[in-house]
Amino acid sequence: MKAILALEDGTVFEGSAFGACSTVTGEVCFNTAVMGYQEILTDPSYGGQILAMTYPLIGNYGICEEDSESDRPQIRALVVVETARLHSSWRASEPMEDWLKRYHIPGIAGIDTRKLATHLRNNGAMRACVSTELSAEEAIAAARAAAAMADTDLVSPISTPQAYRWEGDSRDWKLPNKTMGDLTNYSDIAPAKYKAVAYDFGIKRSVLRALRRDGFDVTVVNAHTPAAEVLAMAPDAVFLSSGPGDPVVLGGIAEEIKQLLGKVPVFGLSLGLQLLGMALGGSTCKLKFGHHGCNHPVKDAKSGQVLITTQNVDYALVAASLPDEVKITHTNLNDGTVEGICCKSIPAMGVQFHPAPVPTCGKDEPCFFGEFLQMVEDFKAGKYSK
Repeated sequence: MKAILALEDGTVFEGSAFGACSTVTGEVCFNTAVMGYQEILTDPSYGGQILAMTYPLIGNYGICEEDSESDRPQIRALVVVETARLHSSWRASEPMEDWLKRYHIPGIAGIDTRKLATHLRNNGAMRACVSTELSAEEAIAAARAAAAMADTDLVSPISTPQAYRWEGDSRDWKLPNKTMGDLTNYSDIAPAKYKAVAYDFGIKRSVLRALRRDGFDVTVVNAHTPAAEVLAMAPDAVFLSSGPGDPVVLGGIAEEIKQLLGKVPVFGLSLGLQLLGMALGGSTCKLKFGHHGCNHPVKDAKSGQVLITTQNVDYALVAASLPDEVKITHTNLNDGTVEGICCKSIPAMGVQFHPAPVPTCGKDEPCFFGEFLQMVEDFKAGKYSK
């Protein structure tokens, strides 16, 4: 069956359909990663977006539910050059196409996704429509009628409705050794030292695992939980998760975060960083075509080290808007945008990119969850003004 990808500027790509047969709209973006498509497709930060993968073959190792970052694919639609007709991983439970169909996610194959990526880099992110039902003219009209990301709250529909304590695969993940007969996926980790409350703006499972491995007993709360309610839980730390959309739409959340500052250590990741910056008095801007991929160079101002990072963001903090209390710790080497901040007198920090979710990090791989843990211990030791 034929499918159409139409952009709001009138550009049309024709291809073949896979997954569900339907019509969807959303902002189209591209990701340059060459692996990890399942983790990308299940990342809640892609809520409301049509995703194009620039790597030419997607689906070759199928779907393994254990690798998902959430309970379902979060994208509106998937755009690829080619889908694998067969998957080869012994860990896979089903083909990617069947999985997308089960969750009513349409896909379009046979698209020159590198041409699409170049078009978006030159012209900026834009609304789009993927359809197996509409004509090209109708699909363009649907794209132009779609709600803009800046006008849409993409967080509230995906945030947990009820608070819960993270207990899912709360052990250290390891790759099973099938040839040696060891099919155990996990090994035990040490008991938690501190209690953390994590705001769910679209939190990833790998981040929850990383927090637990680094010593935190994590309770996840709804995105709109008042600061007073969080403080009543007597946490040792507060984590602000990544998530989709424009942080300005969530301005009320920034006001709640502001009430936490100085009372408890705070760590913001991606959207969480942007909301932390807003709570500190800064402002945000929309990136021309976002940062989506695993090869974004970021410079650490303290060490001079350049990190090659994984990112999925469409907004960034405006450096000039940040008060003197805030120190910029990391900068994107592609476009000069803010990638990390910390406060000089209160325990608060954040990064725009996704840290490697590992329990221990060597000198070549900074572990920001470990830094968060150290910040909590320093706060308890009285090294910050309370």
